[in-house]
Amino acid sequence: MNYSKEYLAKTFLAGLVLLLPLMILAIVFRWVFNLITGFLQPVTNLVVRVTGMPELAGDLLVIAAILGVILLIGSFARTTLGSWLQPQIDNYMQRVAPGYRMIREIVQQLFGDKSDSPFANGSVALIYLYGRDVDITVTAIVTSSHDSGKSTVFVPTGPNPTSGFIYHVHPDLIEMRPDIRVESALRTVIACGTGAGKLFGDEPRNLPEGGSAAADTGTNAGKAQP
Repeated sequence: MNYSKEYLAKTFLAGLVLLLPLMILAIVFRWVFNLITGFLQPVTNLVVRVTGMPELAGDLLVIAAILGVILLIGSFARTTLGSWLQPQIDNYMQRVAPGYRMIREIVQQLFGDKSDSPFANGSVALIYLYGRDVDITVTAIVTSSHDSGKSTVFVPTGPNPTSGFIYHVHPDLIEMRPDIRVESALRTVIACGTGAGKLFGDEPRNLPEGGSAAADTGTNAGKAQP
């Protein structure tokens, strides 16, 4: 009897582990879709009224049109005229819209290219926050090097890696891990440490000759990794 209960419990948990992520993904997708379609409802109503198509088709058409506009704006921003016009618009928005600069910087860090995002151009390292004598390290992204020899590191917190702490540390407290990609390190942060044993278990590979603890981040802040 006890064996049957244990078998049923383990079987149920196995099915739950398989189905629950799919259910959560479906709920999140539905929430995002309803949020977007609710915001676009006036435009969708106009399209449905003019074309006579079903409301769902109208929603999809409006979303596709918005994605197309975003692509067109992105293509224009990469032209010479767009590169000149973008800082002009940014400067104007910063004057008339308080908080615009902060929001823009956050978006650039999350979705920008290597020149904008420390998550893209940083290097993975283990930081001895309490000194080398204390065998405790934290996962960090080295984002900048100082003329004094110190480095600025970002220590993300789980499960949201976009929040965390910024430290300015001596190079002796930094153990660079050039063999680990930033994305892989952040996945362990999102998973609250799951997989860190396998990822950080190996000894770090030797840095290129002449390299230093923070060499991969470049001399200046925000310099892209080669």
